[in-house]
Amino acid sequence: QWKSLFDCGTYFPEVKNHPEKYLQKCPNSVKKWLKQLKSAGKILLLITSSHSDYCRLLCEYILGNDFEEYFDVVITNALKPGFFSHTPNQRPFRTLENDEEQETLLSLDKPGWYSQGNAIHLYELLKKMTGKLDPKVVYFGDSMHSDIFPARHYSNWETVFILEELLGDKVMVPTETESEPLEKKGKYEGYQPKIPYSVSEQWGSFFVDRLPGLENAEETLVRTWSCKCISTYSTIAIPSLEAIADLPLDYRFTRFSSNSSATAGYYPSPPRALLPSEESVTMK
Repeated sequence: QWKSLFDCGTYFPEVKNHPEKYLQKCPNSVKKWLKQLKSAGKILLLITSSHSDYCRLLCEYILGNDFEEYFDVVITNALKPGFFSHTPNQRPFRTLENDEEQETLLSLDKPGWYSQGNAIHLYELLKKMTGKLDPKVVYFGDSMHSDIFPARHYSNWETVFILEELLGDKVMVPTETESEPLEKKGKYEGYQPKIPYSVSEQWGSFFVDRLPGLENAEETLVRTWSCKCISTYSTIAIPSLEAIADLPLDYRFTRFSSNSSATAGYYPSPPRALLPSEESVTMK
């Protein structure tokens, strides 16, 4: 029945008919990085709450028609965060045929494309595939609610939070008087700063709140609830996959937990709002 829904309404038909208006192609550096990981013997997983036909539409446009070759296991309709919190009985895996869910599986025996499911059975499959009793999983996600918190809290996986607010200090726009093509320049060369979008005119900074002082006391800066969640449940936080794609595969990141620092796990650098006041920029 999903296929008929896919063609109903306004959102899905619009994205389906005009993907170039809403989607960005995956940078070649990220494609290369995925291939390097696989060549190095890593098992690559794609876990999404999107249904299989919508996932295929997005991935074919973003990664190419061969996108399945990048991943060993693809899981659609994962219904996160329940994927991590539910038991195998509550949320079993199902096979797929022509994007329609089929039989319920009592376990996962081999790589492939599956629907729904749970992290417990997935981890059992990873044990079989790696031959290890305790394989290490590094999970990348851009939602604290659906990705980072449940993956860490329920599965104790390492978590990499993709946080576009980290682009706030370095959101750039091309200069209009360039003599050299931008593609020949470094990642931030030839660009001019734009107002950080980690600071909302309505809500203020994503990372810090300013509490007014009593009487003549100075205002106090405190980390927001969202900011505290980042350092509590993320191993590291990055602005995008592109930010790390060119690093060696054995690059050693500094974790948030390494020295109990609220800023240690931000790569390539912490947001300005969390730096000492003399280094940070005050934005009203």
